[in-house]
Amino acid sequence: MIGYVTLGTNDFETAVAFYDTLLAELGAQRFMEEPGSFVAWAVEPGQPALSVTKPFDGNDASIGNGTMIALVVDSPEKVQAVHAKAMTLGATDEGAPGIRMEGFYAGYFRDLDGNKLNVFYHQAPGT
Repeated sequence: MIGYVTLGTNDFETAVAFYDTLLAELGAQRFMEEPGSFVAWAVEPGQPALSVTKPFDGNDASIGNGTMIALVVDSPEKVQAVHAKAMTLGATDEGAPGIRMEGFYAGYFRDLDGNKLNVFYHQAPGT
């Protein structure tokens, strides 16, 4: 259902470096870019993507209250690894990795621009 999610940034080069390193933990790489203003990453073309951009209207980027991007992974250990990588890259912890409800293991953080992200593993009941 989701094609891609775009996050605004006020420090484009720093945001790109953050996501180049963080999203590599998920096996993602750049697949679209407009040098100096837009980069998008995906695990493979045709899969959901995440991008960062300078706002088109030229105004400052700002975070949305209640807005969160969720990144799915294949194990609780991967949740821990990605959350830890985000912390080493300067992200702010918004909730250490752990069980949030039956079958849902997640960690939360804010990127360098204050955007809230979640990395999670979901195991359907009975599997």
